[in-house]
Amino acid sequence: MIRTVDYIDGRVVIIDQNRLPAELKMVEIEDYREVAEAIRTMKVRGAPALGVTAALGIALGARSIDAADFGSFYSELQNVAAEIRATRPTAVNLFWGVDRMMAAAERLQDRPVDEIKMELDRLARSMVEEDEDACRQLGRIGGELLSDGDSVLTHCNAGGLACVGYGTALGVIRGAIESGKKLRVYADETRPRLQGMRLTAWELAQDGVDVTIIADNMAGSLMRRGKIDACVVGADRIAANGDTANKIGTYTVAVLAKAHSIPIYVAAPTSTVDLTLASGDEILIEERSPEEMTHIEGCRIAPVGVPVLNPAFDVTPAELITAIVTERGIARAPYTESLARLRCIGTPLSRY
Repeated sequence: MIRTVDYIDGRVVIIDQNRLPAELKMVEIEDYREVAEAIRTMKVRGAPALGVTAALGIALGARSIDAADFGSFYSELQNVAAEIRATRPTAVNLFWGVDRMMAAAERLQDRPVDEIKMELDRLARSMVEEDEDACRQLGRIGGELLSDGDSVLTHCNAGGLACVGYGTALGVIRGAIESGKKLRVYADETRPRLQGMRLTAWELAQDGVDVTIIADNMAGSLMRRGKIDACVVGADRIAANGDTANKIGTYTVAVLAKAHSIPIYVAAPTSTVDLTLASGDEILIEERSPEEMTHIEGCRIAPVGVPVLNPAFDVTPAELITAIVTERGIARAPYTESLARLRCIGTPLSRY
C-alpha cells in the first residue's frame, strides 16, 4: 500500500483521505501552514499519522526560518509548533510528534542553525520509518490474539490510512492473516464521517480481505447471533489507567462486547499512551462542526434550527478492555502497571 504520509525531496506527501474511496489523490505540501490545514480538515487523520505529520510540519517550518542565531530560530519555531498543536486536541501522538522535534532542537542549540535544520529533517524522516516498523511489530504481536476462522468487528479506521502504513487495529488483522489465519471482518460505517465504510472497507478490499460493511446500530444484533468473535479498535489517547479515547461509538461497541462476553482489543503504539493523565476523565474531547452531522456531501438532511452534538471521540473505561496491544508487547489489567512498564521497555526510538 502507498504510504499515507511520507517525506520526499523536502515535501510532505499525503493521501487526501477526504477524496476516498472515489479517488486516490496524493497531495504535496511545502509549507507548514498547509500541513496544519491538512490536519485540521482531516485530509490526514488517525493518531499515529498525525504524530508523524506534525513532526514533518515542524521540519518544514524549520526550513523556512531565516535566522542566524539559535534564540531567534527557536522563537520562530515555537510559533510553528503552536500552530500545529492548535489543529486537533485529542490525539496525543500529534503533541508527541511536535514535542519530540522541539526537544531535539533544544538539545542541538549549540550547533549552527543550518545544521539544526538538517538534523530536524533527519529526525522527521526517521519517524516515518519508525511508525511503519512499529505498526508491523504491533501487528505480529496482536495477530496472535485472533484465531483462525474468527469474525472480527472494527470501528472507524485504524489501518494504514491512520498511520504511515500497515495500521494498528487493521495491523492486528493483517498480522493474523499473514500468519496464515482466515478472518472475516465487519467494518461498521462509523457515523458521522463514515471512516469505517469509506476507509476501512476500502483498505481491506484493496488487500483482498473478506470485509462486510454494517451500519453502526447492527453490532449488537450480530453479537447476539454469534456472528462476532472479537473486536479490534485503535486509540487516539490512552490514559495511565488504560481508559482509552477513540472515535465516537467505540464505547458503545465495548459495552456490547462486554455484555456478550466478546473480547475487545485496543491496538496502538506506545506513543499513544499518555502517562501524564491518570484517567480518561482528563482527556480533552474534540467537538467538531455540526455540519458533519446535518449534511451529507453538501445536502442538508436535518431540520434547520435543531441543536446538534458532535463529539469526535468517546472514552472507553479500562474495565471494558480485554487487552491493549502495542509494538512493545501486550498490556493487561492492571493497566497502571502494565502500560508504565511497556512505555519504559527498550531503548529510545532514535538518537534524539
